[in-house]
Amino acid sequence: MTENLTQKSTKRIVIFASGGGSNFRAIHSKIEDSIISAEIVLVVSNNPTCGAIEYAKNNGISTIIINSKGYPDKFGYLDAMRSSIRASTADLVVLAGFMKLIPKEIVKEYTNKIINIHPALLPAFGGKGLFGMNVHKAVIESGAKYSGPTVHFVNEEYDKGSIIAQRIVSVFPDDSPEDLAKRVLIEEHKIYPEVVKAICENRIKISKNKTSWIEE
Repeated sequence: MTENLTQKSTKRIVIFASGGGSNFRAIHSKIEDSIISAEIVLVVSNNPTCGAIEYAKNNGISTIIINSKGYPDKFGYLDAMRSSIRASTADLVVLAGFMKLIPKEIVKEYTNKIINIHPALLPAFGGKGLFGMNVHKAVIESGAKYSGPTVHFVNEEYDKGSIIAQRIVSVFPDDSPEDLAKRVLIEEHKIYPEVVKAICENRIKISKNKTSWIEE
């Protein structure tokens, strides 16, 4: 059985972010330029002072802070997150540097409607603890000749969901983790909006946990 991910012509997107939100900004820019037919209706963060929240507020996008400080009880935390997504009537949840594992109850409710970007070529260099600069350090230390971003669906395990798209970036002998991170990020800002655009245009198909694209 093949599933068509989206049903409406203009999608409602919820962003989850913990840091500067550069991928969020890249996607929002394409929406503002009418390249992606969507609306970012909510930004969720665990960090009230992060750049993503500041950017959202400056652009008139609703925000909510959900963290253990505001919701120390795990059931209250889950309910706040789930209620926020439901109230937004989201078609798609986009993780853009969100540093917390999405609760399994939400993953189950929004199966194949949550996507994430990882700064390495999954399934290599993924899993708990492999995020941010840790990933680039691990890639360089391994002697790998290539890296690059991976966009994937989110399941109940870190970085284990079905892969949607990847982009190759060369690793040079004299690379520092910071050097590699900069080049990978450039490709992240290209590939993530491309995937979001394809989903919004009903061009991503899922069959037996594998994804395929329909060209424009």
